[in-house]
Formats: sequence, C-alpha cells, structure tokens
Amino acid sequence: MTNDHKQRIVDSVPQKGFFGHPKGLFTLFFTEFWERFSYYGMRAILVFYMYYEVSKGGLGIDESTALAIMSIYGSLVYMSGIIGGWLADRIFGTSKAVFYGGILIMLGHIVLAVPGSISMFFISMVLIVIGTGLLKPNVSSVVGEIYSEKDDRRDAGFSIFYMGINLGGFTAPLIVGEVGLKYDFHLGFGIAAVGMFIGLLVFLITKKKSLGLAGTFVPNPLSPSEKKKVYTRFGIGAIILVILIAVTIPMGILTFDSFIALVGVLGIGIPIVYFTVMYRSPKTTAVERSRLIAYIPLFIASVMFWAIQEQGATILANYADKRTDLEFAGFSISPAWFQSLNPLFIIILAPVFAWMWVKLGKRQPSIPKKFSFGLLFAGLSFLVILIPGYLAGTDSLVNPLWLVLSYFIVVLGELCLSPVGLSATTKLAPAAFSAQTMSLWFLSNAAAQAINAQIVKFYSAETEITYFGVIGGISILLGIILFLLAPKIQGFMKGVR
Repeated sequence: MTNDHKQRIVDSVPQKGFFGHPKGLFTLFFTEFWERFSYYGMRAILVFYMYYEVSKGGLGIDESTALAIMSIYGSLVYMSGIIGGWLADRIFGTSKAVFYGGILIMLGHIVLAVPGSISMFFISMVLIVIGTGLLKPNVSSVVGEIYSEKDDRRDAGFSIFYMGINLGGFTAPLIVGEVGLKYDFHLGFGIAAVGMFIGLLVFLITKKKSLGLAGTFVPNPLSPSEKKKVYTRFGIGAIILVILIAVTIPMGILTFDSFIALVGVLGIGIPIVYFTVMYRSPKTTAVERSRLIAYIPLFIASVMFWAIQEQGATILANYADKRTDLEFAGFSISPAWFQSLNPLFIIILAPVFAWMWVKLGKRQPSIPKKFSFGLLFAGLSFLVILIPGYLAGTDSLVNPLWLVLSYFIVVLGELCLSPVGLSATTKLAPAAFSAQTMSLWFLSNAAAQAINAQIVKFYSAETEITYFGVIGGISILLGIILFLLAPKIQGFMKGVR
C-alpha cells in the first residue's frame, strides 16, 4: 500500500471521537471485545463439554483426548491466521476479512449451541478456526490504518484496543462458564454466538461513519490471471484433501493420533521453513541475517512459554474441575471462572509493567533477559501448582488460592515476554519480510500448542507432580541458559535493544 493510500485512509476517518482517539477505535474496540467474549466464553466450557459424560450434557470423550483436542484446536487457530492475512492482503482486504470471519465464528458457535453428534462438534471447530484466522489478525491491522504513522496517539490506541481484548476475555468465562456448567452447555455456546452477533452488528452499523476507507484497500491484489491460478489451485487442493480424507479414514491411516502428529510436524516445520526462506533470501541484508539468528533463541523461548501458558485452558482447567475445592468462603466457584484470572491480572498489571519499563529507561533489562524472566516465571507457576499435591497427596481437593497464585505468576511472565516479543519482532524483522515475521511470532503459539497436544496425554492424578515438575523445571533451566547467553544474543541483534 502506497503512502498516498495510507494518507487517504487516515483523512477518511474522523480523528476525534473515542477517548480523544479516531472514531473508528470505538468500532474496532467493541468488535474485538465481543469477538473475544465469544471466543473465550466458548473456550471456557469447551474442554468440560468434551469430557463430561453424555448424561451430564457432554460428549463423553476420553479426558486425555479432550485435552489434546483443545491443544490442536488452539494450534490450528494460530496457523489459520497466516491464511487469513494472505486472503486480506491479496483478495478482499481486511474489512471484509473481519466481517467474513465474524460470520464463520458465529455459525460455529450456533452449531455448538444445537445438541448434536461429535461430527457436528468437529464441523463447528472448523468454522471457528477459519473464522478466527480471518478476523483476529486483520482487525488489529485496521487499528493501525486509522492512525497516521507519525500520530503520537498510535501506541495508546493499541493499548485501549488491547484492553478491549482482555475485558472480553475476563467477562466471558464468568457469564458463559456459569450458564454452561450450571444449566446447559448448549445454552452457554448460544450466549457465545449472541456475543459474536453483537460484535458483527456493531461493526456493520458503525463502520461506514467511523472507519471511512480503513480496511477497504487490498494492499497487494492478485491480477486477474493470478486469481484464476489461485482459485484453480484452491479448488484442486480442496478436491485432493476431500479424497485423501475419504480414503485414509476408512483405511485407518488418518486417525486422531496421526492427525495430532501431523499438526505437530506443521507447528514445528512451518516456522523452520519461514526462518530458512528469510535467511537465504537475497532481499535479506547481512545485518538482517544476524538479527534473524538472534531471533531464533527468542522464538524457542516463546514456544516454551506458551506451552505452559496455554495449558491454563487445558490442564489447569481440568485441575480446577477435578482437583480444586470449589466451595470457598461460603461461595460455590465455577471451574470455568479461573480462566478469567489471566485477563484480569493483565488488565491490572499491564500499566504497572509499562510504567516500570519507562521508569527504568536505559537501565531496563535487554530483550533476551526479559524473555528469560518470562521463562522463569512460567516454570515457577508450574512448580507452585505441584506443591499442594506434594504436601497433601493427589487424592484430596486443594485450596483454590493455589490455582489463583499459579495464574498470577504466569501472567508476570507473560508481561515480560509477550508485549516485548511483539516489539522485538518489529525491530528484528528483515524489511522485505516484516509482515511475515509477525506471522512467525504468532506461530510460536501454534508450535507450543502442537507440542502440548503430544504431552497432555501424560497428565493424570498419578503423574501430576512429575508432570508439573518436569515441565516447570525445563522452563526454568531454559530461562537460566537464555539469561547467561543474553549478552551473546544481544551482540547478534546489531544495535537493537
């Protein structure tokens, strides 16, 4: 997109309206709030819906299988963002990508809201994965378009937008979790669908007056001849995929275990291909190659961190349901409520961390050292949660405050690593691959959850202490190694701090 196009977009957006920010921020804030409400509400009860017995309204899937499905689902959501970004860049623009994605997400939740078979469940997962891949990366891109590159409000605007994400993530488990677990899973999924519908309604009603031309330009459109080739390849690919599925399932080749293995290979293989292509490209300068080498240990650290953090929706959700005393201080606690803790702590602590980094100025830790702190906190969060099992055994219910403490500690790590990682990615990315490097950053989460799908099957009440201890110990060990290597990594970053 040319600078002229960017300026035309900014000029078309009313620049005063939402807390002193462009009027379009209101549209994007509430679209993302309701999309996150929808997503996190569904996610808060999904694993319980899978492994609860049919008599309790669930699907009756084996617990370890349900935990693996959750991890595979999360991995595919992040992988699909690559496709969503490409479609927006080359075919229909970010605004249409957000709208189409919202429709698919809503349809996915509607399918979940209708009592049905396991086949219907997987259809809903496909719809939500594709829909989230279209909406999630592109709504953030539209936020960037409504500000000029020199606008001092830009960072604050993203902070307000990020607050919308976490407010949606905080409120959804409290409402959807309560309804889904106390009354009916399908009613809970229905509320998630309504949430996405409200988000779409806000987007449709307000976008014309508040977003102007934002999201309407296709940055790198396909030519008519290219479109024909792409559509042909998509069509052929879809036919081949259907044939492969139709043949391999009856033959017993494509099983759930083999699919988990395939996603694991993709989760690790795609980032390797990304790194190789960027490093070997003639468009990448010597300095940029050095920075890419520095980015590799940061990427590995990110994978390790998210492998622990994302288990808040799988292993720790199961721990909340099966191992936690849900009667506390005279109140009955829903196991889904614990998933509100992560966004709550982020809302509270993000301004504190932002202030701390500004206050420290040039004395703040380097990027690799901040990543090492993230790993140390992540590992510590798993070591904390094994303590009650070690002290009282794994056959008794534990105080819910242990779980609260674990979620709190991992958020400290998240605030050391996640926003810093986004910033580092923009600084270390080769100029010719800036957008693709950002996709690579999100693939660290996909890789983490692909790995989780392999390891969650080792979790049980009998292996609980070993499971948390080994994974937490590995994270702390990697954190220490990264801290010791930080000066060396910093040298490869060639002036980026």
